[in-house]
Amino acid sequence: MDAAATLDNLPAPAADRIRNAATVILIDRDRADGPSVLMGMRGAGAAFMPSKYVFPGGAVDAEDDAPCPETLSDACRARLSAEPLADVTVSPDALARAALREMVEETGLTLAPSADDPLLFVFRAITPPGRPRRFDARFFLIDARNIVGDRDDFSGACDELSHLHWVPLAEARALDLPFITEVVLAEVEALVRAAGNSPLHAPRTVPFFDNQGAEPRFVQLS
Repeated sequence: MDAAATLDNLPAPAADRIRNAATVILIDRDRADGPSVLMGMRGAGAAFMPSKYVFPGGAVDAEDDAPCPETLSDACRARLSAEPLADVTVSPDALARAALREMVEETGLTLAPSADDPLLFVFRAITPPGRPRRFDARFFLIDARNIVGDRDDFSGACDELSHLHWVPLAEARALDLPFITEVVLAEVEALVRAAGNSPLHAPRTVPFFDNQGAEPRFVQLS
C-alpha cells in the first residue's frame, strides 16, 4: 500500500467493521541516551488517531499473505494462530509481512528479521466500537539492530507520519499518545528492562484488550 492508500484513504468500510492490522515497535538499545523507541505523529486531519504519536503500522492487505518463515519465532507463530479472531482468518505470515511493509512505507527503514532475532508478538488490541475506523492490531517488538542501513535515515518515508524520531523510553509516555499506546509502552519497558543486554524475548503471555463484543475485556493470551 502506498501513501495514497493509507489508513485514512481506505475504501469506506462496512459499519463497525474490524480490520486486521499490524504494528512494529522498534527499539534501539545502542543510543547514548538509553533504550529508545521509534515514533511518529499522525496528521491533524487523519480520521484515525489525529495528531497522536504512534508506532509505524497499518491494515493487512491481501498481498501480504505470503510465506516468510524466519520472520516469526515458532512460539509467536503458534500464539498468533491460536488467538481468537475478530475478523476473517488472517495468517501469522500476513501479519508479519504487513508489519514489515508498513515499516518501509511509513519510515523508509527496512527490517531484516531472522530466526535468531525475529519479530516478537507482544500485544494485541481491538479498537472500541463507535470509532471512525476499527482495527484488530497485533504489536510486534524487534531490536533496531535488524535495520538494514542507517537507523536515522527517514528520507524514504511517505507523509503519513511526521516528526519521526527515536524517543528515549523513559520520555516516550510524555508525548501526546493514544491510551493503548501508553499501555503498550509500559509493557515494552518491562520487556526491555528484563532483557538487559541480552536478546529481546516475547512475554510469557500476551496482553489483549478485547473490544469486539458488547463489553470490553482484558485477557492474557497464553
